[in-house]
Amino acid sequence: MDRARIVVHPPAPSGGRRVVAHVHGEDSILGTAHSLRDVAEFLRRIGVEDPDDVLASGDPLIEWRGAGRDDWPPPASG
Repeated sequence: MDRARIVVHPPAPSGGRRVVAHVHGEDSILGTAHSLRDVAEFLRRIGVEDPDDVLASGDPLIEWRGAGRDDWPPPASG
């Protein structure tokens, strides 16, 4: 598999962060993550061999937008 570039978008007001893979100039929404565990699962699903290592190492495969890898705020209460 060609290596995708993964973008984890800023936290949404409703909670979670959209995760998108960019492969061959196309975007594919992987889902909404609510923790690093979710991001790791999305990486596994697209064939990343050791997603936990990728997350721990700060691999440039992942771009964190609007917040860091440890920023997982709860949804706003209404």
